[in-house]
Amino acid sequence: MLNVLFKTDSHYTVNRPRVRAAISVVLTERKVKGDMEISVIIVGDRMMKSLNKKYRKLDKTTDVLSFPLHDTNYTTPFVDPPDGFLRLGDIVISYPCAVEEAGEENVFVDDKIDELVSHATLHLLGFHHEE
Repeated sequence: MLNVLFKTDSHYTVNRPRVRAAISVVLTERKVKGDMEISVIIVGDRMMKSLNKKYRKLDKTTDVLSFPLHDTNYTTPFVDPPDGFLRLGDIVISYPCAVEEAGEENVFVDDKIDELVSHATLHLLGFHHEE
């Protein structure tokens, strides 16, 4: 079972079933099974810029950030939590960046958000750009 926790302001609407499906596709492709939890937070550029500055030392906004709850540099597998739920971490998406990028790429905003969520889910699983 996949539990996706959402936090978003009312003026940043996302298609929650699509986001959940995009995460599920990545987990299925990577053969990740079991009870899992991921949180998805939709923010504005001001909050994203603040997070990017705090955690990446970059004083600018970005489209997506991921915060894994497990150190993805370990070579050992995840340890099963006592309650049986594997908490993978947090995905933060800048809605204004997603809208802008969707316009530049001539795609729907929902498609762009799906792409960003999929990308961030891979990061939560330990897959990075050079792989």
